[in-house]
Amino acid sequence: MHARSALFDLYGDHLRACGSQAPVAALVRLLAPVGIAAPAVRTAISRMVMQGWLEPVALPDGRGYRATDQATRRLDEARARIYRRRDEPWDGHWHLVLVTYPPDRSARTRLRADLAYLGYAELADTVWVGPVASPELDGALARAGATARTARARDVAPSPADAWDLAALRASYDGWPAVAGALVAGHLAAHDDPDEAAFAARFHLVHEWRKFLFADPGLPAEVLPADWPRDEAAQCFAAEAGRLKPAADRFVARCLPSAADCPA
Repeated sequence: MHARSALFDLYGDHLRACGSQAPVAALVRLLAPVGIAAPAVRTAISRMVMQGWLEPVALPDGRGYRATDQATRRLDEARARIYRRRDEPWDGHWHLVLVTYPPDRSARTRLRADLAYLGYAELADTVWVGPVASPELDGALARAGATARTARARDVAPSPADAWDLAALRASYDGWPAVAGALVAGHLAAHDDPDEAAFAARFHLVHEWRKFLFADPGLPAEVLPADWPRDEAAQCFAAEAGRLKPAADRFVARCLPSAADCPA
């Protein structure tokens, strides 16, 4: 688990209800149970500030960092996808993005990763496709210094659904209950403090489930097999995450005293 990804998970899953901010000491304490060392946390914070995801803020408990508006939008979108709060009907049109890449190689790499995260797949060279238009597309393009033209199309050949490895995605969903069970059991056995154990288990559970945001574009039911296993895997995730949440919240409250006054 990388420190940057862990910080995104922490702000998105635990700190959103508390103003999306926390002292540095609390961030370090919260990430220690999942194996992220203090120097890695501080380095990741610095990089996220430079990238526009975090901003420094003075807090009663010391110097801290708050999620920027850009980060809050990303985190809210991710949370909606993680907990399946959005189920909009599909109008049958695909969203095509014809990208003009920036000259910088690292910027191109970041843009490809961002487009995949937003639910797009590369249909052909410079042509990306998704089931719906992402509201974050313009921001991703701007951060990379790229431009694009967009279009909507009902009939696209080859089938856009073939742009994703659905066989591998099915295997991941089918294997999720076993993966989740082993992950949670391992953390519960590894920590003496039950609240810390629940926090670490739930944190890692959400982190692993979050990977589906990069692999699964949320294709509409109309183009998926009738026995698609996503909903069953999602129910398994939600049940385990919900079971662990009360104890995990208690651990957050201990590390971040102001969390005690935050809504669940």
